[in-house]
Amino acid sequence: MLFVRRPVGRLLLAVLLLLSPLRLLAVTVHGTVTDPVGRPIPGALVALIQNGKVVTNNHTNPDGTYQLSTSTSGQFYILAAGISFRQLATSGFYAGVFDSIEQDVVLAPDWVRQSIVVTATGIPAPQAQVSASVSTISKMDFINRALMVDPLRQVPGLDVVQTGQRGGLASVFIRGGNSDSNKVLLDGIPVEDIGGRFDLSTVSSTGIAGVEAYRGPNSVLYGSDAAAGVIAFSTPRGSTSFPSLMYEGDTGNFGTYRNELQLGGTHRRFDYYGGISDFQTKNSIPMDEYHNITSVANLGFALTGATSIRLTARNADVATGLPGAYSFYRYANDGKQSDQDIFLSGTIDHNFSDNWHGLVRYGMARKREESEQWYPAGNQIGDNYYGNFVRITGANGYMVSGQAILNYGGIYPYTIDSVSNRDNLYAQTDYSISPHLTVLGGFRFEDERGAENEWVYGFSETLERANYDYMAAINGDWKQRLFYSFGGGIQKNQLYGTRGTPRIGLSYYPVRPGKGKFHGTKLNFNFAQGVKEPTIDDQFGSLYNFLLSNGGQSTVSQFGISPIGAEDSRSYDGGVEQSFFNERVVLHATYFHNQFNNQIEYVGANEIPQLFPNLSPEQQQQLEAFLNQEGAFALTVNSLAFRAQGIESQIEYGVARNIFIRAGYTYLDTQVQHSFSSDAVAPSYNPDFPGIPIGNDSPLRGARVFRRPPHLAFAGVSYTSKQFTIVGTGAFASRSDDSTFLGGQDLNFGNSLLIPNRNLDSSYEKLDLAASYNVNSWLGIYAQGDNLLSQQHIGPIGYPSLPFNFRLGIRLSLGHLPKNQ
Repeated sequence: MLFVRRPVGRLLLAVLLLLSPLRLLAVTVHGTVTDPVGRPIPGALVALIQNGKVVTNNHTNPDGTYQLSTSTSGQFYILAAGISFRQLATSGFYAGVFDSIEQDVVLAPDWVRQSIVVTATGIPAPQAQVSASVSTISKMDFINRALMVDPLRQVPGLDVVQTGQRGGLASVFIRGGNSDSNKVLLDGIPVEDIGGRFDLSTVSSTGIAGVEAYRGPNSVLYGSDAAAGVIAFSTPRGSTSFPSLMYEGDTGNFGTYRNELQLGGTHRRFDYYGGISDFQTKNSIPMDEYHNITSVANLGFALTGATSIRLTARNADVATGLPGAYSFYRYANDGKQSDQDIFLSGTIDHNFSDNWHGLVRYGMARKREESEQWYPAGNQIGDNYYGNFVRITGANGYMVSGQAILNYGGIYPYTIDSVSNRDNLYAQTDYSISPHLTVLGGFRFEDERGAENEWVYGFSETLERANYDYMAAINGDWKQRLFYSFGGGIQKNQLYGTRGTPRIGLSYYPVRPGKGKFHGTKLNFNFAQGVKEPTIDDQFGSLYNFLLSNGGQSTVSQFGISPIGAEDSRSYDGGVEQSFFNERVVLHATYFHNQFNNQIEYVGANEIPQLFPNLSPEQQQQLEAFLNQEGAFALTVNSLAFRAQGIESQIEYGVARNIFIRAGYTYLDTQVQHSFSSDAVAPSYNPDFPGIPIGNDSPLRGARVFRRPPHLAFAGVSYTSKQFTIVGTGAFASRSDDSTFLGGQDLNFGNSLLIPNRNLDSSYEKLDLAASYNVNSWLGIYAQGDNLLSQQHIGPIGYPSLPFNFRLGIRLSLGHLPKNQ
C-alpha cells in the first residue's frame, strides 16, 4: 500500500507546485498602447487600478505592447500616460481567476480632444482613423443642462429647431435632411418612432453619459431611418468600489425647479448605475407648462472576463402644454400632450479570443403619445373658433394682419392616441484578421407595431411591419496612413420591400500628426446611400388611398400618385483635417452633397379639393371642412425631391490644459427639384402680394427647403480647474424659408395670412453660460443662464422662444461620480 501511495502523493505535490505560480498570478492583462493613428507608443506607463489603488504597473515595450499580472480578481481599469500624451483611464472591466484580458489603449496628444467612436464602423475606433464626420458630446459639454436640446446645437451640420419653449417639439435636421431621416439610438437600440420621427425635447440629461452625432447616411449599419445621420446616446456605468451618491437640486425663473438623484458603483462581478430626475417649468406663455420625470438604470454582470451581460432601462413621463403658434393668435390653445417612453436593452457580449468578438442585443421601445383638447379655445365666429386680431411680420419684411382659425367646430373633448412599439433583435460578430484588417457582419430583425386612434370620431387604425436587415463591412488600414471602410446592407421592409445600401469611406494622411507648426494633414472621402421607412401618420394618411376610396382614380393616373413607400438618400463628401502648432489647433473642413428623393410631402386639407375637379365649389368646401373636422389636416405622398450641398467647418484650440475653445460654421444650399405643390396642385397666392407664389404646406420647386438656414454657426469655450468650471456657448443661425401654414385659415377661408416663403424665419444668436464651484469635496454650487440676449425668435415664425432664463442649484456628492460621467 505504501508503495502505491507514494507515487500518487508525489504526483499531487508536483501538480500543486506547478499550480502555485498560477495561483499567485491569477489575472493577466495585456494589450498595445498606440497613438490615434495606430502607431505604437514605447515607454508609456501603464498601471492596473483596482478600488482606486495601483495594483501593478509597467512600461510598454518598443512595439507598444505591455503585460500586467496580479493575483487578485475583480473590477479593474487601466490608467496609461506617455510623454506629451494626455493621461487616459479606460472603461472598467472584470477579470477572474486565470483570465487573460486584452485591453488596447489609444492615447491622444495633450491638446487633442478626440474620442473613441462606434457609429462610423460598428466597432470602437479612434476618431483619427475614421473618415466619416462624427462629433462627440461629453458630460462637460452639457454640465448643468436639464435637457439635451441645446448641447446638440454645438455640432457642425446640425440644425436644431424647437417649435416653442421648453417641451415644444424639438427636431434635428442633419446636413439639410428631413428631421425624421435620422436614426436615434440609446445604448445601441433604436428609440425613434416608427419611421424616424423623434422629439428631442423629451430627452432629459439624466442618465446620459455622452452623445455621438454622425453626419451622413448609414443604413449599412443601422438600417431604415439612417438616411441623413445617426444620433447615439449612451448611459453611464458605475465604476467605484463603493456606492457613490449625488444629488442636484435647483430653481429658477418661470416657476422652474429640478431635482436629480444618481447612484453608481461596483461589487465584485456586478456594476450598477441608477438615476431619477423631476423637471418642472411653467414657461412664459399661458397653457405651456412642461413636466419631465425620467428614471434610468444600467446594470452589468461579468460571467467571466470574456463574457458579460448588460441591461439598461429608461423611462420618461413627459407632459407639455400645446398653446400652438401663439404669435399667430395671441390666444393660447387649450391642449396638452402626454408622452410615456420606455426603452429597454439587454446585451450579451463575448470575446471568443483576442481577435474574435460577438454580441447579441435585444431592444424594446414602447412609445405612447396622447394629445388632448378639452374645449375649442378661441373666439367663436360661426361654426369655428378664431384667435385675436394680430399683425404678423416675417423676417423678410412682409406683414399681414387678421384673425386665424384656431379650432374648428366639432366634438370636444378631443383626444388623439398614437402608439409606436418596437422589438428589435440584433446579432453582430467581428474578427480581426490582423491588426490592420477587421471584418464585420450583422443581422437585425424588427417587429414594429403602430396605432392611431381618434375615439370621438370612431377612428382607429393599426399597422405591423416585420423587417430584416443584413450587413457586412470591412475596416482596415495600410501602414497607419490609409484607412478604409467598405460595407453593404440589405434592408427588407414589410412596407416598401427590399433596398440595398452601400457605403465607402477613405482617409489618407499625406502628413501624419506630430510636432511642428504645420504637421498633420488628413484627407477624407465618403459615399453612402440611405433609406427611410414612412411614419405611422404617413402610412395612415396616404393620399393614394384617400383618392382611391373617394373616386379620385383619374387624379391618381394623371399625376402618377403611388402608394406610400420608401424615402431614399444619396450622399458623398470630401474634406481635410489640418493640425497646427503641435496639434494644439485642429481645423476640419468638409464639402458634402446630398440628394433626397421620394420624400414624403404633406398636402393640406385646403389643397385636396383641387384634386377633385368634378366637384362644385360648394362640394369642395364641404370636403375641406370634413377633412379638418376629422383631423386629417394633411395627406401624404412620395413627391418631394431636393438637393442639399454645403461646407461644414470646425476649429478646435487647446489654449492650455484647462482651457478649450471650439467653433464651427456650416453653409447649406438646398434646392427643391420636385414638389407636389408645384407639379400637381397650384401654388397659393395672397391677394396682397400678387405675383408671388407661396408654398403653404411644402416648398415650391426651385425654392429652398423649409427651416434649413443657409448659415449656421456655434462657438464654445470651457475652463476647468479643481474648484471652478465655466462653459460658455453660442448658437447662431441666419434667416430661413418657411410658411405660416395659414392658407385657407382667415375669416373668409382665404389666404390673406400667408406670407412669402423666402427668408420668413428670423436669424438668431443664442448665448448660454454655465458655472460650477466646488466648495469642498462633497458640496458644490452651480448656475445656468440661457438665452442671455433674451431673443424670442429662436424658433420658427409663430412660436416665441423662452426669453432669458436661469437656474441656481446645489450639488451634493458622497463618494465619486461614475467615471464616465
